[in-house]
Amino acid sequence: MPELEYIFSKHNRLNTEKSPYLLQHAKNPVDWYPWGEEAFAKAKEEDKPIFLSIGYSTCHWCHVMERESFEDEEVAAQLNKDYVCIKVDREERPDIDSIYMNVCQAITGHGGWPLTIIMTPDKKPFFAATYLPKNTRGGMMGLMELLPRITEMWHSNRSDILDSGERIIKWLQREEKTAEGMLDEEVFQRAFADSQQNFDARFGGFGAAPKFPSSHRLYFLLRYYYAYGEQQALKMAEKTLESMYRGGIYDHIGFGFSRYSTDARWLVPHFEKMLYDNALLAIAYIEVYQLTHKEIYARIAREIFSYVLRDMTSPEGGFYSAEDADSEGVEGKFYLWTPEQIIELLGESEGNFFNQVYDIKKPGNFEVANIPNLLGGIPKDSEQERLERSRKKLFEAREKRIHPFKDDKILCSWNALMIAALAYASRVLDEPGYLQSARKAAAFIMSKLQRQEDGRLMASYREGETSYPAYADDYAFLIWAMIELYESSYEIEFLRTAIDLNNDLLRYFGDGDKGGLFFYGNDSEQLLIRPKEVYDGAMPSGNSVAALNFLRLARLTASVELEQKAQKQISCFAESINSMPTAYSFLLCAALYAASPDKQIVVVGKAEEDNSSIMLDTINKMYNPFAISIFKEEGETDSNLPEYLKEMNSINGQSTVYICSHFACQEPITSVQELSQCLKAR
Repeated sequence: MPELEYIFSKHNRLNTEKSPYLLQHAKNPVDWYPWGEEAFAKAKEEDKPIFLSIGYSTCHWCHVMERESFEDEEVAAQLNKDYVCIKVDREERPDIDSIYMNVCQAITGHGGWPLTIIMTPDKKPFFAATYLPKNTRGGMMGLMELLPRITEMWHSNRSDILDSGERIIKWLQREEKTAEGMLDEEVFQRAFADSQQNFDARFGGFGAAPKFPSSHRLYFLLRYYYAYGEQQALKMAEKTLESMYRGGIYDHIGFGFSRYSTDARWLVPHFEKMLYDNALLAIAYIEVYQLTHKEIYARIAREIFSYVLRDMTSPEGGFYSAEDADSEGVEGKFYLWTPEQIIELLGESEGNFFNQVYDIKKPGNFEVANIPNLLGGIPKDSEQERLERSRKKLFEAREKRIHPFKDDKILCSWNALMIAALAYASRVLDEPGYLQSARKAAAFIMSKLQRQEDGRLMASYREGETSYPAYADDYAFLIWAMIELYESSYEIEFLRTAIDLNNDLLRYFGDGDKGGLFFYGNDSEQLLIRPKEVYDGAMPSGNSVAALNFLRLARLTASVELEQKAQKQISCFAESINSMPTAYSFLLCAALYAASPDKQIVVVGKAEEDNSSIMLDTINKMYNPFAISIFKEEGETDSNLPEYLKEMNSINGQSTVYICSHFACQEPITSVQELSQCLKAR
């Protein structure tokens, strides 16, 4: 009997999965199934509802629910008797997570992980919640009370449950707001005004605790400042970026940002570190550095990359997903210090100085210990070298502690964001090593996460195996990465790859009738619905990034068709954007790009010549969010070059810059000083 087989194996059916999250639950007494036909067939055959639990490996409350309930024999017995139980890693299956998270938010008014769904054998949900304790407490129903109640309803009041499921499905399948429309003329101003209204002038960031980085909201503010000269937009972005760095959300000993802050002043983080947050934040710090030329922003970006390249990079060059909040079963334990520990490692004088600067004291700023932070102020430049010596000693000591769990799966989309960040940083910060790391990661993705037979991207890789056809986000983010690699290296192969991936994106995900991109491909498992995600949440949506990609590729290749695709991409979501613009911050960046004068900056010369390098460096040091840059090797006749480039040549053998806008080019420039003045003039 399968049940006896399970009991004696001491593992459930997750034991052969590759996902670290699923493997964390492989020894639970709950008889978990991975998502698949075997589980649904069993539920139909035995006439049982499905208990679906969705989470991820570094989720603190997922760990709590596992310890309290899924490792508990009493809860497991109830689940195994009356339900078929399915575990899903939301990072491997964002398509499933997206659909059922929408259900949870509609039913309960909120969402989060762990996500708990109870549904019929044909996948129709009728109950949703997030974390649930074992027993009822604090007004929150416990599993031991909930499960028998639903079981009783399943057998005695099935029609009401089925009716509820049908109503939810009809709501999910409601007509999407993707009819073509126009953005309001004032939509950018309203987005800025909304940001002003929600801005925390004291601590930076937007809204009340908990506070999330919201990098793409900062991207919008920087572009709004550039387009409209609104100083307050830049000030809000700077205040937020500086405050996050000063807080405990930033790891001042080992670098890198945690997922979010549980308080308003960025002191107490939820200690998990996610690859995508660090990629998106690195880009924000680099952009504000380009605008302000304040070295602190460049230093923070470099520290983020130090963390990622040291701790989150596989030997093959791909990037791991995340690090847990917990170690030894305690949230944040790896990151906390007492004053005595610091003095023991650094000595009395240096220890007291470090404690004073980083707010390490008694009784502690987090329970009985301390999260290092700079809320009292950023140290003087003259103190940095002294503090850096101490930091290195503390880091070496911390390395001997038991580390948080590392989720070592390699996700295509998150890797693409880090590749984009590294490639962008390489040209702005003049760091060739970043470009080398970005190249290596891109090569890894294209060799390991691309099916050989048809070139189809895959979403996830671990221990030599790929899982699941890639989603729209994977393609959109990787195209972004390839564009950044092209503009940092000017190697035409990266541009060709971006174009090929873009064609595949439209083939697998495009809606030729209404516009926009579906979340998962037409060749993937077809779920209850096929949504189009456009909300820019923790990460920008694939639809938002694709809109900007279309514009950049259109102007790199002089493609009228792609320009039209971009306009349709924006217009088909116009109603949603108009109704709540700040929820679509990255798509607003694309819309600002589309509304701004197009600008192509073409450098013609020889790559090995100093003057060409100086001109490219001048271009890259400046913030030009609505421009694309191209380098044409003197004498190059590549048939893939846009027609308008073919007549552009160097003048008198000198490196020459052509700045073109609105289908017209200015007089060629051969002077670095003149180039700098033209770029400043916008």
